[in-house]
Amino acid sequence: MATAKPYDVTGKMIAASVLSADMAHLAREIEEVLKGGSDFLHLDVMDGHYVPNISFGPAFTAACKRSTTAYLDAHLMVSEPLKYAGPMVAAGAHGITFHCEVVENPAYVAKAIRQYGCHVGVTLDPETPIERILPALDDVDLVLVMSVKPGFSGQAFKPEVLKKCEAIKKRLRPNQRLEIDGGINNDSVASAASAGVDWFVIASAIFDKKDRPAAIAELRKWMG
Repeated sequence: MATAKPYDVTGKMIAASVLSADMAHLAREIEEVLKGGSDFLHLDVMDGHYVPNISFGPAFTAACKRSTTAYLDAHLMVSEPLKYAGPMVAAGAHGITFHCEVVENPAYVAKAIRQYGCHVGVTLDPETPIERILPALDDVDLVLVMSVKPGFSGQAFKPEVLKKCEAIKKRLRPNQRLEIDGGINNDSVASAASAGVDWFVIASAIFDKKDRPAAIAELRKWMG
């Protein structure tokens, strides 16, 4: 069942990435995946700078907010996270995650985003060493590990990030979460779960299926 407060719930959780939803029927798509077993929604915000694609921003987030009370996990794949964070929270995002690669001081940015009253996460790309995020660990609720190159849906999972997940998990407090995004499906979700991942961002492995509840149930079976 969808919850607006995933941090208050223990166990492994599925965040359905609406980037793969049918945008012509957004409210219906959101309702279907949440009733079908997803725990909350993941919003991939792309600016065409940090990543080549452009997706959506505050207006789309507000549309999602009008469609559900579920938690909105906003992943800012943007070159200026502080420019977008405030408008995204005002539009209804509950959590804001930014990329460490685009800022000089991740801890400063995390603290600045925290002032908007939201949860805060820091993201690192597959090739980025974990040392880059360590200064910000005390200031975030979430670490998001990208298991594909950011900005494109449908890529193959990079298993080399699993060691990174294991190393990060050892450094997190019990109330912090480890999230993974990219290529998560029935073939990769079990290994990610074994590496300590708490939250799984899943796009095409849910939205591309005709029977979304069955697809979600199958993923949970492999999550353990």
